[in-house]
This record gives sequence, structure tokens and C-alpha cells, in this order.
Amino acid sequence: MTEAIRGFWVASATPLATDGSVDSAKLAAHARQLFSKGVDGVVLFGTTGEGTSFNAAERIATIEALLKNGIAADRIGIGGGFPAITDSIALTRAVLGLGVRHVLLLPPYFDRNVTPEGIEDAFAAIIDGVADDRLRASLYHIPQVSGVAIPTTVAASLRKRYGKVVAGLKDSSGDFKQFQAFRAAAPELAITVGNEADITRAIAAGGAGTICGMANVVPELVKGMVDGKDVEARMQAAIDVVVKTPSLVATLKAILAAQTGDAGWLRVRPPLRALSDGSAFKRKLDELIAPAIA
Repeated sequence: MTEAIRGFWVASATPLATDGSVDSAKLAAHARQLFSKGVDGVVLFGTTGEGTSFNAAERIATIEALLKNGIAADRIGIGGGFPAITDSIALTRAVLGLGVRHVLLLPPYFDRNVTPEGIEDAFAAIIDGVADDRLRASLYHIPQVSGVAIPTTVAASLRKRYGKVVAGLKDSSGDFKQFQAFRAAAPELAITVGNEADITRAIAAGGAGTICGMANVVPELVKGMVDGKDVEARMQAAIDVVVKTPSLVATLKAILAAQTGDAGWLRVRPPLRALSDGSAFKRKLDELIAPAIA
């Protein structure tokens, strides 16, 4: 198993059944389709996966179902962030028992006035509570969504304290200077980026790769970025198609529904509202994909 998440990983969308539960068979099929496009692994229940809408038991059950569907444990990562530290500990212990080592950890995200020392205390409480050297944790920095940033000093200190157990950090700030600051402060961390337009430059600057949401719908373009091809302008245009909508997640799911012909992909969990049709978005993306991979 890998010591850290590296290469091309997808922050997977989560397909839902009619009752709102996870459609695990469809999720496994989606993962296999992504693997056929050159994807190395999938991270479940992150931001793109509506992660904060799913409790620990649901996340664990989904991992169990994917393993039974033949998805290898070393190709799975899981969002393990909760406002309650005890929930993060319980989920992490459970998935480690199933053979899944890659857990993305948000800082507790309700109190937005916490100090750097408090943020470090929270991560340390999770790691100490799990107390398992098999864990390969990635810190998850997405302050524009979570409301709580991870200071570079905290990332560096945690790596020094826990070594390879704190294996990486996902920087989804969209600020390349922030990525560079993490690299400078904690060069031993495997730092992945969430902003697809930054992938090529981040890898060139020593980054570990990407965990990104756009790969759900344009894996070919993201693979081009990972491989260093000159597709950044097309990648940015594809991003603009999706982000200039009320809901990134609902739009990605609508595009997946249009791409697969499966309207079940439209389903989202509250408080999100589903879109009725993603065909117009799909057409725009098709125009960007074909020239980029020719």
C-alpha cells in the first residue's frame, strides 16, 4: 500500500438511491470507469461527495460495499472530518480495520475563531485517539468552505510529531501561493491540490498530484494536466462551466446524469437542490475535451 496519496485521485461524487441512501453498486461502477481513464484512486465523502451529509455509519457501510464490489482498499480514501472529534476517531478506526489507510481530516469546522494551537490539538486528539500506525492521514485545507484554515505551522508541527502517520495535505484553497507555503513549511508532506488549473505547476514544484472533483466529468482533461500537457486553458474553461452555477455538486451530478443517461445521478441530499438537466453543460465540456485529447 502507498504511504501517501500520490498521482491522480478523484474526489468522487456520491450516487444516491431513491430513498436517499448511497447507491454503492453505482459508486463502484463509477470508480471502475474512472480507473479505466487513468485514475489512481477515489476519495469518498469529501466536499464533492457531499461528505458532511453522511454520518460515520453510512460512510463505513459504503466502504464495506465497495470492497465487496472488488474496489481495492489501497485505491480508496475517505473523508473523516466531523465537528465531533470522537466521530473522526470512530470512523478512522473502523476503516483501518477494513484495510483503508487514507483518511482526509478536516479541522473541526464549527468554531471559526480557534487558534492554531487549538487546531493542532484537535488533529492530535484524533491521531492519538486512533493510536494506529497504519493510518496515513491527509490534512484537508479548504477554508473557503469549511471556514477553518490549517496554518502552515500546524501542518509542519504535526508532521514532525507523528511522522508518516501524517502523510499528506490536500490544498483546495485555489491559491497557488498557499500551496507553495505548505511545501516550504512541510516539504516531507505529500501535498495534493484540488484546483485543477494548478495541477501541472504544482507537480513541477514538488507536489504529489491531485485529488479533484472535475475528474468526475472530465478525467481526460485532468489526466492531461497530470501528464504535463498544454491543456490548462481548456481545463480552466471547463472549471468555469461548472463553478459559475449555484451548486458545484449538483452541477457535476447533472453532467454525470447526461453523460451516462442515468437520471439517478441527479439526486442530491438536502440542503442541496437537484438540477433537472445537465445536457447543456455536457455539450460545453465535450467541446473542450475532444481537442485536448486528440
